[in-house]
Order: sequence, then structure tokens, then C-alpha cells
Amino acid sequence: MKKAVGIFVNFIKKETVLFAALLLAVISVCVIRPAPIVCYQAIDFRTIAILFSLMIVIKAFQSQNFLDVIAARLLRLCKTRRSLYFLLTYLVFFSSMFVTNDVALLTFVPISLLIFKRINLSSLHLIVLETLAANLGSCITPMGNPQNLFLFSYYGFSALEFFALTAKIAVPSLFILAVIIIFLTRRKVVEHGGFEEPHELSGNALQTQRASLKVDFRTFFYFTDFILCLLTVFHVVNYLIMLGITVVVMVLCNWRLFKKVDYSLLLTFAGFFIFTKTISTVPAFSNFIQSLLSSPLKTYITGIAASQVISNVPAALLLSGFTQNGAMLLLAVNVGGLGTLIASMASVISFKLYTAEQHDNYFAVFTAYNVVLLVILGVIVYLI
Repeated sequence: MKKAVGIFVNFIKKETVLFAALLLAVISVCVIRPAPIVCYQAIDFRTIAILFSLMIVIKAFQSQNFLDVIAARLLRLCKTRRSLYFLLTYLVFFSSMFVTNDVALLTFVPISLLIFKRINLSSLHLIVLETLAANLGSCITPMGNPQNLFLFSYYGFSALEFFALTAKIAVPSLFILAVIIIFLTRRKVVEHGGFEEPHELSGNALQTQRASLKVDFRTFFYFTDFILCLLTVFHVVNYLIMLGITVVVMVLCNWRLFKKVDYSLLLTFAGFFIFTKTISTVPAFSNFIQSLLSSPLKTYITGIAASQVISNVPAALLLSGFTQNGAMLLLAVNVGGLGTLIASMASVISFKLYTAEQHDNYFAVFTAYNVVLLVILGVIVYLI
């Protein structure tokens, strides 16, 4: 009994969001007792199928070291600390558009930690910057993060509509990140209480960053499957066809990749789908949520606020069932990924990776950057 309780407690600690989603779904079903068909219809199988396919094909690319090879070759071009900051930050920013924010962080944060350890510089501010870059860059495309994929499908955005909205986040973000990097890598003068940091990097420090690319017959199938996933996201290919082809490709090429898919995220989606649909049938609760989303400004503020508490993916799933203002909700939950550590679950990844090796006050620095940027970018995005 004690062992079972321990396993259950560890599950809650490890999969807090999944546990909350399933608990809310179970409670809402037990209390409201909707017809089984309502629960079935509540689940957006198209979103879940696309998310599954994208996750497994990204794992396939990871198994062939594509991102590692690109990073290693680009890093050897860096001659100064400033160029290193720019390269690593924007590598995360642009790669997160296609491989999701969590994959970008899992790839580049360990590389960054290793590089800065070798050149004997603190990586604290860079890792925080990379986390910001991952959350902001992933906002730009439908496949960049789970909430975008869901909202793109749920509200039926056209590609032009979607990118016109996310450009409001992308353009200011690129400029703000550049300003922060320039400020961080300025020369500090000793007589003003600062200290000199080397602007020129050791010629050999980055030469050791090497990785081998694994190219074989599977590479063609992985690229084909990825293109198929993108076509499905933009409503060109039926999701059932894409799902069937993805399963066949992975079974033939590398069946072990099925073990690496984040099934907890898929179950989290299913849980929140059922919870949202079930409680939307309760007039009192539905009216209350709708009152919080009764105007574009209220939708924007509510989306950002909810993201700070329950994370932006659950916030998108919950609030989407109560508003037709998809444009403002899309902006809100993406900007809302800034702020608290749990506002975007991808932020927890870099937090764990950094604190496993370093003992600086990461949380305080992370929060300071995120809160300030949330206020600045939140105002800018709403006004434009």
C-alpha cells in the first residue's frame, strides 16, 4: 500500500498538468453526467493526431542529429561573445518555430551549458534568453507549440490570418531580444565597478563542438512525413491519411520512436477537451467565463492571467470553448507564456537543465526578465 501511494505521489509530481486535466475531466463527468457521445465528440482527434505525428517525426530527426550538426557547424563561426549570444539565442528562436519550444530547449540548452563551461563564463543570462526565445519563436507557426496547433484548427484560421497575428509577437520580439543581447555583451569598465569579460573567444573553445549526421534511407521518409504533417496542419491533407502514413513510416524505419512520444501531453489535451465541453453545458459557469471574455481587451487580459496560473496550453483549451474571439485568445496565450515559470511548461525544461549543473539564483533572474518582458510585449502586441 505504501509503495502504491509513493508511485501515485511521484506520478502527480512528474505529471502535474496531466493529473489536473484528468481529475477535472473525471469530476466534471461524475457531477454533470453528460451523455457518452458528448465526451467522445468533445475530443478534437484531428489536433491530437497532428500533434502525435509532429512529435514522433521530430524525434526521428533528433535520432539523426540534424539540429546538433547544424548547431556545431554554426558555432565554429563565432569569434566573439556577442556573436555567440546572438547565434545561440536566435538558433533557439527560429528552430522552435518548426520543432516546438521544448525540443529547441532540450537541444540547445545542454550545448550552451557545455560551451560556457569551457570558455569559463556564466551561462545564466544566456539560458534565460534562450528560454524567452523558445517561447517567443514558437508563437509564430501553428506547429511551434501545442496551443497554436489547437487554436489554428479550432478557429479555422487561414495561413494569412494566422501569420498576420503572430507577426505582432515576432517582430517586436526579435528587436527586444537583440537589445537585451547588446546590453548584456557590452564591455564593463573596471573603474565603474564592473569587470572585464573577454569579447574575443578562444579559437579552440568552439572547435570541439562536433556532431555526426546520420543520413540513410530513413531520412527521405522522415522529410516526406514532416512535409505531410505541415500539409495537414494547413488543411491540404486529411489528418487520417497523415496519421496512417506516419504510423507506417515509423514502424518500418524505427519503431522505438513510439516509446519517445509524450503521450502525457496527448492525454492532457483529451482531459481538458472533455472538461471544457462538459462544464460548458452548465449555464452558470458558462455565463461567468463568457463575462470574462466579453470584449477583446477582457479576452486578452483573461488569457494572459490564466496562463500565469495554469500554463498557456490548458488556458487555450479551457477558454476557447467560451469565446469566438480566436485572434485575441491566440495572442493572449502566446504572450502569456512569459511571466511565471509555469506560464509555459517549456520554461520548466531549461530551469531543470540549468539548476542540475549550476547553483545560481536562476528563478529570480528568470522571473525578472519574464515579468518585465511580459509587461512590455503585452502592451505592444495589444496596441498594434
